[in-house]
Amino acid sequence: MKWFYEKLELPERLKKYRQDLHRIPELAFQETDTASYIQNCLDELGIQYESQVAGTGILAYIPGEPGGKTYCFRADMDALQVEEQTGLDFQSQKPGCMHACGHDGHMSILLGLAAAIASDDVKTKDHIVFLFQPGEEGTGGADIIVQSGILDQYEVCEIYGLHLFPEINQGTLGIASGPMMAQNSEIDITVWGENAHGGMPHTGKDALMIASQLLTAFQSIISRNINPVDPAVITFGTLKGGEVRNMIARKATMEGTIRTFTEESYRILKKRLLSIIEGFELTYDCRIDVDLRELYPAVHNPEGLVDQWKEAQGEKEIIEIAPIMLAEDFSFYQRKYPGLFFFLGTKNQDKDLVYPLHHGCFNFDEEVLMIGVESFLNILLKKGSIEFNHESERV
Repeated sequence: MKWFYEKLELPERLKKYRQDLHRIPELAFQETDTASYIQNCLDELGIQYESQVAGTGILAYIPGEPGGKTYCFRADMDALQVEEQTGLDFQSQKPGCMHACGHDGHMSILLGLAAAIASDDVKTKDHIVFLFQPGEEGTGGADIIVQSGILDQYEVCEIYGLHLFPEINQGTLGIASGPMMAQNSEIDITVWGENAHGGMPHTGKDALMIASQLLTAFQSIISRNINPVDPAVITFGTLKGGEVRNMIARKATMEGTIRTFTEESYRILKKRLLSIIEGFELTYDCRIDVDLRELYPAVHNPEGLVDQWKEAQGEKEIIEIAPIMLAEDFSFYQRKYPGLFFFLGTKNQDKDLVYPLHHGCFNFDEEVLMIGVESFLNILLKKGSIEFNHESERV
């Protein structure tokens, strides 16, 4: 396929896409400059699209032959409220905002895929949708798109997505069959007590003491209520309370996250959390407010799609990864459509590309983007959805 990539100048395109997009990061549902850039690229490629999908998203479309199936490929658009520390000559032009999760790479891969399929050297037999999705970072843009019904309008039958991942080596593809990424929820707890002088604690209700015991009690849920072979996590990252050192605290707050891979584990965990809280209210004669927000379902890859995807990748290096407790709103698509999600490794110790996602120093080698494009092309070649007009080998 070297002739094809050279003709399209695809590696150079991908590098330019990535660096341009990296300069203009925008937070969830504020991706107006990003959307304008993508639309300009699609206009240059002569690809039709719908804008303002879920607010700032874009759905591009290359039709195939009558009666063909529709396959969708998704990239997320939003950046993070992170101060960039990479020192790159194309670093963020927006202080306090950075593409620290690789979404600039995801969009570049999708634009590269669109450029390849729009080429005169490719015959499109099935219909291809390129979905640029806003608001992945904790805001569930995927759910909004699913609920809008736009994918039904295009009769999408399968959907694919990837994520750059610095925990595996550059160029390696990582996947899990079945559960791959966790269902997540956020929980905020406020314990209400009564003020009293620190020298007369019996005249008040110590919200800080109650909250600390509550935190300890929660730890038994994982060890004693959840099946040991079914991973689950309860983590409270903040515990705040009190006003001054010699006064009993009237108020204490806790903020945490819940991660599971199965609905059954989540149901048990939620029930036990609420039961413990109710018990503490009775025990300490206090009020405890709970705000439990269910965010993303678990990412779950169907075994059949995984097997087909592996066969399509030919000689590419693929590793089976253990399920991880990170969350990803691609799972909303998988609730309604057969869908597959995988990782594209970016770890390169020789180039100091080792920083984790959401870190101000996160970066990757643009050479990896070609592997992302190839992995998507291989899916379509395996399905017979596209053909090259020249004799060629598998990419």
